Order: sequence, then C-alpha cells, then structure tokens
Amino acid sequence: MVAASPTPRAVLLVANAAAPYSRGLRVARSLAAAGYEVEIAAVDDGTQPVDQSDGGIRTRRYRPTGIWARFGHGSRPGGGPLRSLGRWIEAAIKLAAWPVHVRGWWAALETELAPADLYHAFGILTIPVALRLAARAREAGRGGIVVYDVIDVILESNNVDRVPPPVLAAYRWRERRWVKASDAIVTVNQPIADHLRRWWRLGSAPVVLLNCQPRWDPPDQPEDLIRRAANLPPDRAVVLFLGRLGRERGLEVAAEAALRMPDAALVLMGFGPWEDELRRRDDDPRHIGRHVTLPAVPPDDVTRWAAGADVSIVAVPANSLNQRLSTPNKFWESIAAGTPVVIGRDLEVMRDIVETEGIGVVADPADAGDLARALGEIIDAQPDARRAMRERCLRLCAERYNWGLAVEPYLGLVSSLVPGLVPGPAAAD
Repeated sequence: MVAASPTPRAVLLVANAAAPYSRGLRVARSLAAAGYEVEIAAVDDGTQPVDQSDGGIRTRRYRPTGIWARFGHGSRPGGGPLRSLGRWIEAAIKLAAWPVHVRGWWAALETELAPADLYHAFGILTIPVALRLAARAREAGRGGIVVYDVIDVILESNNVDRVPPPVLAAYRWRERRWVKASDAIVTVNQPIADHLRRWWRLGSAPVVLLNCQPRWDPPDQPEDLIRRAANLPPDRAVVLFLGRLGRERGLEVAAEAALRMPDAALVLMGFGPWEDELRRRDDDPRHIGRHVTLPAVPPDDVTRWAAGADVSIVAVPANSLNQRLSTPNKFWESIAAGTPVVIGRDLEVMRDIVETEGIGVVADPADAGDLARALGEIIDAQPDARRAMRERCLRLCAERYNWGLAVEPYLGLVSSLVPGLVPGPAAAD
C-alpha cells in the first residue's frame, strides 16, 4: 500500500449535480475534520456553478465530454458521429454500454480530476470510474483506495423492472466484479449490509454508515416555518413529505389522505420531475389550502423546518427489495426534528424502528383511508401523548441515531485503509 501524503486527498464521486447531496456533504465534512483535503466531484448539468467552496470543501462539477456525452441526462440525440444511428441500435448501445448516461462524465473525470488517496464512490454509477481513477492515482504515487458506498440496492429496485432478465444478469455480474476490485464496501443500514454479504458472498458484512442527521438541540417551541411559508392557518395540521418529487413516492394517495382529514394539509418539500405537476395540484380547487408544494431547503436547515410539522409521511409502495429495506434521509430527518412518522406497512426496516420505539404509526400506503386513519392517530392524540412521542424521537436520535455516532465505524475503516491518517472528530455534529 502506498504511503499517504502529509495532507491526504479524498474525492467523493457523486453522479448528479450535488446541489447539494446531503450524504455526500456529511461524509465530506467528516473527512475534512479527520485531516483530508476533500473534493466532491459531481456532474455539471448546467444548473449549478462549476466550482464551489464551502468550509474548505470543494465541489467541482465536470461537464460530460467525448462521444458518450450525447447519452447523458438532458442531452439531445442526433449529434456527432452517432448522428445516423437508428433507434434500435441506440437502444442496444445503451444496454451494452450500461451505465451509458454517465460515461461522458467519466471521460471528463479521467481527463481533468487530480489524483487522490481515497475515492468514495456513491452508488453503482460511480464505482467503475472510481476503480479506474484509483489505478491511475497509484501510478502517480497516491494511495488510490476505493470505498464503494452502496447507497441503494439498485439492481433489486423498480429502476430495472423493464430490463430483460439476461441483461440484468449481466449488470449484476459487472457489479460483482466492481465489488471484488474495491478496497471496502459501506452501505446505509444493517439489513442491507447483511443482504449484500449473502448476495456477494463477502467475508464480512459491509460497514454500516447510517443516513442519520447531526445531533440537534431543539428550541422549547419549534419554529413554525412551514405554516408561514405555506400560508396555512395556525390550527391546520401539517402532514410533511420530504424528498424527491416523482413517481412511486405515494404522493397521489397521500394527497387524498390529507383531504380525508378534518383540517390537514399535505406539504411537500423537495424537488424532482413532478414539481410542476404538483404545483398545479396546489391550485386545484379541490386541493387549495390542503396541498402545498414548497422548494427544497439546504440540508442543514431541514431539521428546523421539519420540526414544525405535526407528522411526516414515508409511505412509498414497497414493490422491490430496495424499497423494503430502505431508510431514506426523510425518515432520519423527520425523527431528528422530533416529528413522528407514518410508515408504509411493508417498509420493513423503518417499520421495525417505528413500532419498537413508539415513534409513529404504520399504514397501507395504497389505501388513502388507512393513511388518513394512521395520520389521525398522531394528529388527534392527546397533547401529552403527542408530546411523549416527540420526546421519544428526539431522545432516540440524541442517544443512538445521530451522525456523530454513525460515522465512527466509517472513519475507523478509512484510517485502516489510508496509512498515517488519524481519525478526527465527526463534523457537522
């Protein structure tokens, strides 16, 4: 193993614009506190500054280049030497060269990115290029260590439900090769770690790095930021949805459930492909005042905003292994704020925490009536019962589920892989 430089350099690979990417930002801050020079290498999609700095952490966005750039998200077909390709040939190339839409970004990284001692690859779209970059870094005298962060079990998700089985098998074979070539594997919770150990026949389970929020000391009276921004009356119950606004998030059923409550509004905070459609629903006479779409707020502010909600909803349909085992940011953000949650009944990992710790209610995510029943159990509970549920959320995060505790195994792993690095305190805590 190559000795680390006096100031080790870490590159965090994020296959989107990182505008921002909260897990990446937390990891970056913790590595910076541990003594790293840190760069978040993201995608330049034209919507964000190319180069940013935040507290010594650099985020640089790389514009896809070369022949593969035409396949990137948001690109238009019909340019360059591939202009004459037919639709079916282009589809075949996308399958054979999977993941084709990030290869132009990979090409830019391989040309422009400075070598590093540590590459933290967030997800399956980043691990192939991380391995190539690491090999070059070792040739340049850097450590070139690769940590593959399995942020979701993407090949066991609804993202690949239309991929032909033989092609999907080929994708899984490729991922196994990338796993074997990586120096370490981390993932987002223990059930996924156990699944990956069995699936990939690993000698030991991946290190778990929960998506927990930093410890938060709440004010005696939560700020009512949501009601003010949404222009809601003070006595209207707020049902909060955080995160990506898109398909298979249970947004339609949640909207119907809010209408079945005597006086509640579904407030959505986030961004995604359904943003415009959801804003149109805000103005639908049936939903006015009961359905409000707000823009996303910076990751550091989410807890303060979520604390003003009466209940948070995480009721996606559990139609894949990936969803059943998920523990997304929105779950941890909600309970860190002291906000109880309504969880879809088949979201196994979150359901276990909610039922064991008494911090929410379980419901059928496909049944608006059952969702309304679960929301009502929290909203209509006696004040003492609601206060006790909030206190359980806050205590659970203060004592067990917070970033300061969650990041310790990861920092220990990194210090064992990069010689000479002494683990520092967890940042943003």
